Amino acid sequence: MKNDKMKNQYRVNEQIRVREVRIVGDEGSTVVPTRQALDMAHDQGVDLVEISPNANPPVCRLIDYSKFLYQQKKRQKEMKAKQVKVEVKEIRFGPQTDEHDYQFKLKHAKEFLEEGNKVRAYVFFRGRSILFKEQGEVLLLRFANDLEECGKVEGMPSLEGKKMFLYLAPKKAGVAKKSQQARDREASELEAKEAAKQAKQEAEAEKSSNGGLFANAKISADALKKLTETDE
Repeated sequence: MKNDKMKNQYRVNEQIRVREVRIVGDEGSTVVPTRQALDMAHDQGVDLVEISPNANPPVCRLIDYSKFLYQQKKRQKEMKAKQVKVEVKEIRFGPQTDEHDYQFKLKHAKEFLEEGNKVRAYVFFRGRSILFKEQGEVLLLRFANDLEECGKVEGMPSLEGKKMFLYLAPKKAGVAKKSQQARDREASELEAKEAAKQAKQEAEAEKSSNGGLFANAKISADALKKLTETDE
């Protein structure tokens, strides 16, 4: 089912019905009529695959379509492997937590945030210790202040039953999980950007080359004019 969705995402061969396309490959890129591109694909025994339909002209590759789909699937797996799973780590305090215990838990919370995880810190009030809820709030606010460099507060301390919670999110958040469609689109856009960048570089190189020729021609003309004036 997933392969069918991926196959329907790209236009191939006769499905490409524009006047001309840009062919990209290891040796650069070139704009040719679509009919010529189809002939090139046929001669090489491969397919004409449209990888960026919104470019002008659309960007295509000459490649075996099955191999192309395999490469896309492999790239998606690599991207998925790099994704960071964000977890919520809990840090528990008592309303009268001593300094040593506080510093120990502060260290762990900092490690959790630097790893890209969220932190849910809370003060648990047992029995009549609920009378010290203001003290618990002060402790949580201090905790948030001490973690200011690596965490951001998602809400002020709030009392829920016998627990007062404070939520912290990492300032350098992990990579959010993306949908399959988003990963497919990102892979296609990346390939299209690389093709466009390559085409731009070639155009600039060609422009620079023409500019050099014109400059040399002008220098030669000026030199010839001076030589003529000297002879006179």
